[in-house]
Amino acid sequence: MTERLIAFTRAVSPRLAECELTHLARTPIDVGRAHAQHHQYEQLLTALGCEVRRVAPAPEFPDSVFIEDTAVVFDDVAIITRPGAATRRAEVKAVEEVLTPLRPLVRIVAPATVDGGDVFRAGRTVFVGRTSRTDEAGIAQLRAELAPFGYAVRAVDVTGCLHLKSAATAVDDGTVLLNPDWVSAAAFAPLETIAVDPAEPSAANVLRIGDALVFADAFPRTRSRLEARGYRVHVVPATEIAKAEGAVTCCSLVLRA
Repeated sequence: MTERLIAFTRAVSPRLAECELTHLARTPIDVGRAHAQHHQYEQLLTALGCEVRRVAPAPEFPDSVFIEDTAVVFDDVAIITRPGAATRRAEVKAVEEVLTPLRPLVRIVAPATVDGGDVFRAGRTVFVGRTSRTDEAGIAQLRAELAPFGYAVRAVDVTGCLHLKSAATAVDDGTVLLNPDWVSAAAFAPLETIAVDPAEPSAANVLRIGDALVFADAFPRTRSRLEARGYRVHVVPATEIAKAEGAVTCCSLVLRA
């Protein structure tokens, strides 16, 4: 029986150009194009078997399309985050409401901070980035909350980018795609690693949907590396969210129904 997946998304805010930026210079964002690209992204998720559910839009929050940062969802539990950017914390409430019927919830509590973009799982290991958005107290809370469910939490040092998932993501439970300039391959041992093409430093972000990978179309060289290893890669345009320091994982919360 094919597993049933739900993908929560949230509309692009008309204020996207006012987004939080940490490592990128501010450049013009075409919000109309961002809406169109986001629609293509949702269409791809549907084609890959997800039931796409939109959380109520939050036009007052420039970064609200990046729904990933508000929660980290496992089969057993959902962690409601406390984003590192204070301007983003009000985004969490609506996401918490839609997850309440689907999972037991636990919450990261002040003063700790965690962004969902700093967290990914490979098997029963959860990697968490030490970044400007996720602090040691947040990592400690994640470790304590996930231990009863059999997950081991491993902290990872990240430099040069916003989130851990800007630098590395799991392409399967045994393999990590990464930019070795932003994160050390040794941090993921004994997992196998694949390096992005050096000409594509931002190409380490992939979204797993079953055995398929959703990937930005701006990185053909790294895509070729993945396909040469046998991965099934589906590309979408993501130029406008990239200008807002976002990527394909940022725009959804995918969970087993």
